[in-house]
Amino acid sequence: MTDTRNLTLAEIEDLSFRALVAAGTSEANARPLAQATAATEADGVASHGLAYIPIYCEHVQCGKVDGLAEPILLRPKPGVVAVDAATGFAHSAIDKGFDALIPAAREQGVAVLAIRNSYNCGVLGYHTYRLAQAGLVGLGFTNAPASIAPSGGSKPVVGTNPFSIAAPGVDGEPALLIDQSASTIAKSEVMKHAREGKPIPVGWALDADGNPTTDPEVGLKGSMAPSGGYKGVGVAVLVELLAAALTGATLGINASPFSGTAGGPPKTGQFFIAIDPGATAPNAFEAGVSGLVDAIRAQEGAHLPGDGRRAKRVRARTEGVAVSTATLTRIEAMVS
Repeated sequence: MTDTRNLTLAEIEDLSFRALVAAGTSEANARPLAQATAATEADGVASHGLAYIPIYCEHVQCGKVDGLAEPILLRPKPGVVAVDAATGFAHSAIDKGFDALIPAAREQGVAVLAIRNSYNCGVLGYHTYRLAQAGLVGLGFTNAPASIAPSGGSKPVVGTNPFSIAAPGVDGEPALLIDQSASTIAKSEVMKHAREGKPIPVGWALDADGNPTTDPEVGLKGSMAPSGGYKGVGVAVLVELLAAALTGATLGINASPFSGTAGGPPKTGQFFIAIDPGATAPNAFEAGVSGLVDAIRAQEGAHLPGDGRRAKRVRARTEGVAVSTATLTRIEAMVS
């Protein structure tokens, strides 16, 4: 059993912040990433939480990401916000973009945010969650280095390419939150199993010849298994079109890995759509969402996408989060 230590969300944010700054990240760039790390741990997505801080720091030090970058915001059209992340952290670029995206969506009913020259944005649902908190329906897409082979092929051409949608609720929490990758499981989960020397379930990844494997190291050298077969490949391609082709970012097939030090900045992209439900369905959206939510929850044993994260988030705010002692020891050594 993995040894753990309990930390408050404030302690997780502070430790993440200090490690990032110690590695050469500006305070302006470290803060949003530290906040996202704490929120990710609260949601129970440990693979994208503190475990990623040493990787972020390593990438600042090797030049895969510019910890001092200053994202550049452009307004090419009234309903379009564009941000050049300047090979810096995605979180800073998204923050800057949201500052313009949210008021634009409220004014016009719908607006989009296109980010290029970016980096791993962590848990995509963290960002759409914030749009829902602002009273908007938020859709998010992000591409990643190629790790999924096309149907009938064995060489990766698109990434796990997550998409997310969050709908506003009445209590400050999204009424529902969908956040899923185009692969059966996020690649970070396979990486986590590899670090821990644990086998992976059949159906998570494929070897270099396209055969199922339970060895995470073999899977990482092969390809991730697409969710739902060819349908998962279709989702990955859709996200690639939106997050890379439509933003001017680097295609996953040409992007350097999010892990390790090989290659320069990945220069991937993110694409967000923010919609004011009051503009498209005045006085009807809330009832529509409530009807859908109630119909699902009325079934015994059924649950909504995002329910698990919501429950963990509420508990984490009062009880803190159990985090790996090994990960904590490694990060604390970086800031001592």
